[in-house]
Amino acid sequence: MCGRVALYSPPIRLAKLLDATLAAGIDPEGVPSWNLGPQRQLFGVTETPEGRRLDTYLWGLVPAWAKDVGIAAHTVNARCETIREKPSFREAYRRHPVAIPVDGFFEWEVLPARKKQPHYFLRRDDAPMVLAGIFEHWRDPALETGPTLTTCTIITSEPGVDIDGLHDRMPVVLELNDVERWLTGAPDDRYELLRPAPAGTIRHYPVDVAVGSVRNDNPSLITPTTRHSLF
Repeated sequence: MCGRVALYSPPIRLAKLLDATLAAGIDPEGVPSWNLGPQRQLFGVTETPEGRRLDTYLWGLVPAWAKDVGIAAHTVNARCETIREKPSFREAYRRHPVAIPVDGFFEWEVLPARKKQPHYFLRRDDAPMVLAGIFEHWRDPALETGPTLTTCTIITSEPGVDIDGLHDRMPVVLELNDVERWLTGAPDDRYELLRPAPAGTIRHYPVDVAVGSVRNDNPSLITPTTRHSLF
């Protein structure tokens, strides 16, 4: 799965990368995070009648039919193999694609003696990474009126060779020339993009175990460190 990301590039940079404008109320400089987990705000770019727009989305998709937001704890990721059939995701997949820019993501390598070594994954060219996602709007059915909650999930696939066997899933990474197809293509056409990143797209290195707690959030979390001893 993909359950932790780094998102420190300013929104204005991410918007320029994806040829988008900022939604109303978004600070162009933003608040950087080097350890962002579920139930936090991600940025996402969608295609609107006025052009591409970068807005915020709560990480953990809540389907429009959900009775409460508790389902979000189980919808942080959507498997590409079942996204078109699974009730939690199929309607959002059909109608609401979103491109989610991040700087990188974390996965944990399982070592002997129950040790876990976190690794930071980023693009080899050091540019922000664009992930395939879907979003949905939800309103509490217990209230006659109330705010609309906009949520998203990150789509995952089988791992590509760049994952080096450290995990059995990886987020779907979009190349910039595929973003338009992802945002505007028909569902069957978009599905062809849901595949592992080609070899040479991503690199990774071990980082400090402090990233395991979302209470820790500073640039040192993406600094390369010495890998755990196997013994």
